[in-house]
Amino acid sequence: MTPAPGTASTPPANGAAARPAAVRVGVLDVGSKSAHLRIADLAPGAAPTPVRSVKSAVRLAEATGRDGVIARPAVDRLIGAVREAAAAAAAHGVDELVPFATAALRDAANRDEVTAEVRAATGIALGFLSGEQEARLTFLAARRWHGWSAGPMLLADIGGGSLELAYGTGEDPEIALSLPLGAGRLTRHHLPAAPPVRKRTRTALRRHVEAVLAEATAPITERPPARCTVATSKTFTQLARLCGAPAAKAGPYAPRVLARRDVRRWIPRLAVLSDRERAQLPGVTRARAHQILAGAIVAERVMASLGLEHLTVCPWALREGILLRRLDALAAGRPAAPPFPRTPDGLPVPVPVRPSRLHAVPASR
Repeated sequence: MTPAPGTASTPPANGAAARPAAVRVGVLDVGSKSAHLRIADLAPGAAPTPVRSVKSAVRLAEATGRDGVIARPAVDRLIGAVREAAAAAAAHGVDELVPFATAALRDAANRDEVTAEVRAATGIALGFLSGEQEARLTFLAARRWHGWSAGPMLLADIGGGSLELAYGTGEDPEIALSLPLGAGRLTRHHLPAAPPVRKRTRTALRRHVEAVLAEATAPITERPPARCTVATSKTFTQLARLCGAPAAKAGPYAPRVLARRDVRRWIPRLAVLSDRERAQLPGVTRARAHQILAGAIVAERVMASLGLEHLTVCPWALREGILLRRLDALAAGRPAAPPFPRTPDGLPVPVPVRPSRLHAVPASR
């Protein structure tokens, strides 16, 4: 009989080594817009098998003031989202839960107070990955998706709070960068509350992005050109759809390519549209309509700075990178390995629901 996920296999009678048991893992990613739980079954020799996806709006970025403090309503939304994710993980028999937050919460001035309140209310202690760890794990996911035949790879990922860039020839990139050029962050600090966005405002933002990229990307431009140039994240996915790439219903294997010239043409049009009008465009969701202009400016400037005319959109990103790292540990018979997040005080994450089955995986911060 096949053992249930997370249970130990019975050693074969002939003394041969037992095949590691499958594990059901939940990755809870708290970003600038939403808290997204991805549940997958992991078994050595196979790709992660999706089981369930649960997504709840938290809107942390838009609730963060210039002082970096996340406002009360967003904290309440976060608590509700984490509670819902924990319940879904328990209902689906998750063996290991990996809860972490990205730049929107990681960089908040009241980060410690918010995470303490979430832990007190839900029993879930959110860990943090550094921006560099995010870049490395996302690169791992893209490398596994595209394979070794892709050759030297360059990765770009635009989040709400940060931009990750990575370059390398193996699974672990030789260069991994995280820059404060997230679409949400730039929208809050550099664009008006409502369109139209005048040309001089767009020019000022473009120059700011160029200045940050100029020094940071020098090590990448000094390397041999990448044969595979990859983009991940909702921002790139929505821009690609806006510029004519297949819709999500075409499935993950449909090729999706984003051309710099197409993004450049859309920027002045996006600048004059309201959020409501942007949300009616192909691929642009209502939740991200407000920041799609900043995302387009960053995407175009990244491509220009790195001398790229096209980026291929990869369906695997950070959450898949975490699942793949856990799968590697499982195949090698090791316990969960860094960089799985741990709580701010370094302790394993306590989960109050079905504690006999659901536990968290500690790792380095």
